[in-house]
Amino acid sequence: MAANRLELSPRAIRDLKKLPAGIQFRLKGHIEALSSNPRPRGVLKLNGDANAYRLRVADNRVLFEIHDEVLMVIVLKVADRKEAYR
Repeated sequence: MAANRLELSPRAIRDLKKLPAGIQFRLKGHIEALSSNPRPRGVLKLNGDANAYRLRVADNRVLFEIHDEVLMVIVLKVADRKEAYR
């Protein structure tokens, strides 16, 4: 099975840089794993968009899109659970 191309939006990069180093390290591992398995256990599909999903990592959420036709995962936002869906 071919790996998906992984892209981070400018907003996701900014969001990651704002977090403490330990949380950044933990989140980066989960984000990189999305390229080999874009729908791991615990990923939920979001309502309102055909390609939108969220990954829960402790109190943080990674919002991303999966485009199966071009084998691409785009990380849109990384945020605390209280702010993620605004």
